[in-house]
Amino acid sequence: NGMPINMPSIAAAYKGEVVVGVIYDPHRDEMFTATKGGGAFLNGKSIKVGEEEEIGDAVVAMGSPPGEESMRMSLKGVSALMPKVRTIRMLGSAAVMLAWIANGRLTAYWEYDLSSWDISAGALIIQEAGGKFTDLEGNDFTLRTRKICASNGKVHDALLQALNEAGVV
Repeated sequence: NGMPINMPSIAAAYKGEVVVGVIYDPHRDEMFTATKGGGAFLNGKSIKVGEEEEIGDAVVAMGSPPGEESMRMSLKGVSALMPKVRTIRMLGSAAVMLAWIANGRLTAYWEYDLSSWDISAGALIIQEAGGKFTDLEGNDFTLRTRKICASNGKVHDALLQALNEAGVV
């Protein structure tokens, strides 16, 4: 449809742990990179997640996979979060939304069902930029994690609480 909102996302894992992540935005010529323990970068310059401390200031992105259960959970989540956050965005690309958390364009992103190839690079980049990446129960990210919550870390617990209270688990 011509929307310039897509990015290739590549990660390398060693012994089950993501150690390198790269997300490239060809439309803006932006390369997001991270190595485990080495920080996160945009075109070679260090990046950090945003500073929003309250969920009411958060710009939250989300997705809605096509499965029936995923759709139900997405609707529950948006209903629970809409009155609590500054705004909700659905951009259609997990890689875009994860990269944008890492440099502060977005505060958080959650989605009910994704695959490791969609999120592994973004998980490392966010963590190396000072953010948090878990499953919807607050457990650390692994290559088997499918239900995700990513954030600047400061609004993470409030976001998970709102989703869990709405029955999104």
